[in-house]
Amino acid sequence: MYAIVEIAGQQFKVEKDQKIFVHRLEQTEGDLIDIGKVLLVDNEGKVKVGKPHVRGAKVSAKILEHMRGDKVKVFKKKRRKGYRVLNGHRQDMTQIQIEEIVG
Repeated sequence: MYAIVEIAGQQFKVEKDQKIFVHRLEQTEGDLIDIGKVLLVDNEGKVKVGKPHVRGAKVSAKILEHMRGDKVKVFKKKRRKGYRVLNGHRQDMTQIQIEEIVG
């Protein structure tokens, strides 16, 4: 059984006991969250597609930890103009584990 859910503006395909990284969530570590924006549920071949969300479906997840992603370097340059800019970015992330899918 799997579901496609929307978490923090992004869509993820999730299964039970799967760990995923999402954008930083407000809750603290160890909290259980319910995700109500379920777009699709597949239960062993029986597919339910929402318009836009599946009615009565939810996904429960547990927040494992808050962290920061790897540094991404952004380098901009214009040739022969002497223009060079180097910026770095680290995304704030939350690791969650899918506990239950109710379809």
